[in-house]
Amino acid sequence: MKYPIHDHMMRHVILRVVAKLLIPYILLFALYVQFHGDYSPGGGFQAGVIFAAGMILYVLIFGLESARRIAPPRLVEVCLALGLLLYAGIGFLCLFRGGDFLDYGVLAQPPHHGQHLGILWIEIGVGVTVASAMIALFLAFTNRSRR
Repeated sequence: MKYPIHDHMMRHVILRVVAKLLIPYILLFALYVQFHGDYSPGGGFQAGVIFAAGMILYVLIFGLESARRIAPPRLVEVCLALGLLLYAGIGFLCLFRGGDFLDYGVLAQPPHHGQHLGILWIEIGVGVTVASAMIALFLAFTNRSRR
């Protein structure tokens, strides 16, 4: 018995369905790693890599044009800059509050609350920067291969 959908089209549909099921969990896992990095292994770098992997999977399955509607290159560039500014901003805030660069103890009282707060924001900055950089690199190589 022959079906009107060819085998290669069916595999493509299966990939799309599986990707639609997996990508939200990949991105959610990235957030889990991000916000539990100061209590367990993980943190900003690992979360950024996982988040970027989810977005790269989206590009590979649904195409570059579809991904550009979700994350335009300008948004990726802005997130790259914002992550770096957040990291540096926390460091300079520590300086302005009388501590050393990235001396989080001066951010709140008691100092261990400042440590927790500073690490949280630094890790968010690192995660946003790493994810944006990996996505930007992937998109740059993808654009090059299309020329």
